[in-house]
Amino acid sequence: MRKIGVIGTGKTGSAVAELLGAQSVLFNRSHLPDASSLKELHGAIVFVTPDSAENIMHLLLEAKIAVAWGTTGFSLPDSLDRMVREAGNAWVVASNFSIGMILMKSLIEQTGRHSKLFDHPEFLISETHHTQKKDSPSGTALSWERWLGQPATIRSERRGDVVGTHTLTLKTEYETITLQHEAKNRSLFASGAIRALHWLLEYPSLRGVYTLEELVHYAHEHQTPAQ
Repeated sequence: MRKIGVIGTGKTGSAVAELLGAQSVLFNRSHLPDASSLKELHGAIVFVTPDSAENIMHLLLEAKIAVAWGTTGFSLPDSLDRMVREAGNAWVVASNFSIGMILMKSLIEQTGRHSKLFDHPEFLISETHHTQKKDSPSGTALSWERWLGQPATIRSERRGDVVGTHTLTLKTEYETITLQHEAKNRSLFASGAIRALHWLLEYPSLRGVYTLEELVHYAHEHQTPAQ
């Protein structure tokens, strides 16, 4: 049986641990990881707070294991791909592990490319999450702005126990177009991160850092069964 480290036991990390069951090895502020303990694992899934991210990143590089990285609010270094390759491993990094987000990326990119068809379009990205979420705007909202490739206003709201709702609105003088992604349960992100890590483990020859989209396409091309 594979042993998977779950680093960070907040809302999403706890959902990961619940789905993994006996496969999970939990690490948090009460049980801190070190390189030696991480080396005993097949891989790790990371949802830590931004202030812990840099230290965890270095420990994982030292441990030389496969990683699904879901922490947002922390900028990974440009040299990460090189460092992961030198360690002989592969990471998948995503601001949102919903597989449906790949479809949203395509739609948002198309919206940005076709914006020249409109006179003076205005773009608004709004995101709503639970009150305990640390980063604002969310990593997903920042990804949406990057995918759009157009100037956009970003509005953030923290309310109750909202899992995550993101909306892109295109406004012109005569019409409004809206794209929305609503996560109804954190198991969405947890199951996506688990599946992504299993794909890395399924193909041990992979090296470097992958986006979720790249990894899904690779798995599809190689006909990997869903985990």
